[in-house]
This record gives sequence, C-alpha cells and structure tokens, in this order.
Amino acid sequence: MMIQNNKKEFLNRIEEHKLIIYKICNSYCKNQYDRADLQQEITYQLWRSYGQFNGNVKFSTWMYRVALNVAITFYRKTKKSKAIIQLTEPDNEPEDKKEDNTALEKNIHTLQQFINELKELDKALMILYLEEKTYNEIAEILGITETNVATRISRIKDKLKQRFSILHN
Repeated sequence: MMIQNNKKEFLNRIEEHKLIIYKICNSYCKNQYDRADLQQEITYQLWRSYGQFNGNVKFSTWMYRVALNVAITFYRKTKKSKAIIQLTEPDNEPEDKKEDNTALEKNIHTLQQFINELKELDKALMILYLEEKTYNEIAEILGITETNVATRISRIKDKLKQRFSILHN
C-alpha cells in the first residue's frame, strides 16, 4: 500500500512539473527520438531517487537537479548531434503576423544557437536563468554557490552581447 501511495504522489508531482522535463529535453536533444529517450531516462531516474527526496528543498528544485544531471550525462553520451534550446512555445500564428516577427524570430534563433554552443553547465545556467529562477534557486539546483551563479551568468551575458554586437556590425 505504501508503494502505491508513493507512486500516486510521484505521478501527481511529475504531472504538476512536467514542463521542467519538457524544457530540459528540448534544450539538450535535437530530434524527437532523443527527446523521448531523455524524457524516459529523466522520469526513470526521478522515480529511482524519489525515496531520497526529503523535502529540504522544493520538489521543483530537486527535480531540476536530477533532470539536469541526467540531461548532461545523456548529452555527453550523444554529443555527435548538437542540442537545440527551444526558447519559445511552438508557433501557431497566422502567416501575416509571422512576417511581422521575422527580425525577432531571427534574434531568438541566433540566441538559441549561441546558447547551444555553451558548455553544459553554462547551458544549464542559462536555461534556469531564462526560466526566471532566482540565483539562490539556481545555486541549489546546480550545487554551486550563489556568487558563482551570479558571476557565471554575468560572464555568459557579456559573451552573448559581444557575439550579438559582432553579428549586427
């Protein structure tokens, strides 16, 4: 009975935070088959380590930590293909509105490319930063200090700004 209750609780929590898995899978995998494999591996590892979750941190923080660790390991194993970070939701706008957003879309696409070229930890930092996580939350998730988070994000932002300025000059 205890296992059944844990299973229901786990499934409810996963359902509640499924966008975390979705965003991480889209950030580290280029094609749908790799994303499906990674999603399955993340879910498996979350279930496997669910008994160790003690509530000292928020569930979403713990979930990010596990999911990012699994994704980074997965990415290293399948480094042959470049990952693509999807910063926006799939586009369902009419054609005439799409034309108005061309410059913005190009900038978003360029930003995605630049972020994809970052090292694994820096990519994870930017994913969490773009998710509007606080530096404290990012530090908890990634297991680094808040000062380290602030320093790294500042450096990454400077690097991205430089790359954009070179591109537009």
